[in-house]
Amino acid sequence: MSVSIGDQVRLVRPQTFLKTADPMPMLRPPDLVAHDEVGRVMALHPADVAAVRFTRGTFLLSFEQLMLVTEEPELASDPEVPAEPSSVADADSGSDTSSV
Repeated sequence: MSVSIGDQVRLVRPQTFLKTADPMPMLRPPDLVAHDEVGRVMALHPADVAAVRFTRGTFLLSFEQLMLVTEEPELASDPEVPAEPSSVADADSGSDTSSV
């Protein structure tokens, strides 16, 4: 998997500990990051490690522990968003032209 700065990522599985991305890294408990929480890649480090910013801190995680977040499946599962917005617009515009 390739990760670049600015990508949104999520943890693949719960971690046993988290390592902070501070100048003097510390090990922190895993409950600082929820399993479904989305973070943003802030920096790339050697050995396929990324510094990922979550709500409660920035942590060093290997690429293997991360998966990219795609926005398209979230939109498809949202019941508020129409499945085909272009067909709705076409139906509206077609009714306007026939009445004129």
